[in-house]
Amino acid sequence: MGTLDGKVALITGAARGQGRSHAVRLAEEGADIVAIDICAQIPSIRIPMATRADLDETARLVGETGRRIVCAVGDVRDRPALSRIVADAVGELGRLDVVVANAGVWGASVDTPGGPDARMDPADRDRLFRDILDVNLVGVWNTLQATVSHVIAGGRGGAIVLTSSTAGLHGMPVNDFAQDAYTASKHGIVGLMRSAAVDLAPHDIRVNTVNPTGVRTPMAENQVVADYFGENPDLGNLFGNALDVDMVEAVDVSNAIVYLVGDSGRFITGVTLPVDAGFLVGGALARKG
Repeated sequence: MGTLDGKVALITGAARGQGRSHAVRLAEEGADIVAIDICAQIPSIRIPMATRADLDETARLVGETGRRIVCAVGDVRDRPALSRIVADAVGELGRLDVVVANAGVWGASVDTPGGPDARMDPADRDRLFRDILDVNLVGVWNTLQATVSHVIAGGRGGAIVLTSSTAGLHGMPVNDFAQDAYTASKHGIVGLMRSAAVDLAPHDIRVNTVNPTGVRTPMAENQVVADYFGENPDLGNLFGNALDVDMVEAVDVSNAIVYLVGDSGRFITGVTLPVDAGFLVGGALARKG
């Protein structure tokens, strides 16, 4: 018996990285899965994004747990399309109990005023800024709008987790337009979560965020990010954790989500849960010391 037997969980950004880990982990706990991912590259984002082959691999891994999975290619920025995907999936699986709004992007622009990419066309810089906000924040809002009515209709309450970041609780002193957008979006997610936690409490729906430090996923480990830190070596001092780990694993975040959405978290709502290896308690300073 798993902690989520008989439940259905929807995860956005599920093709790889944290989203895939959440899908597999929730399936291991007994949930059937709705896995959604854009499976395409957003032109302004330099970091390689997931593909349909990645989503198919998530489906294979969930299938190995014995749970059902419905996969769909969808862009969280497109609310009408997202709503159709959710309605079709609920029609197939019968209900919706858990929502993990995980889809997100990071730009790694290295576009600092007077810096190496200050030559970036202003229109391209604005597009990058808006795309990060549209995916990370508006996409989470769209996910809530597309899913909450289905959770309410189940009549048994539910749980929603929004993926924020340590950058949603802490200013990131990085003179980088993409990081500004990322930090703003992740702070916005926290505010959205707090409002939703109050709004949905009468329906016995709990809403929380997870706020990870760096997580070892393809979004963090790729040549674009390696070049970003290579061109800005001082940034390493800003991203240090107190514990002696450079990054946490995706399953560490998944385990926190299992705790929040299961009976173990039945009275937890409106909280920001760091999975941060001590980053927020002064990780960079602790590592320096």
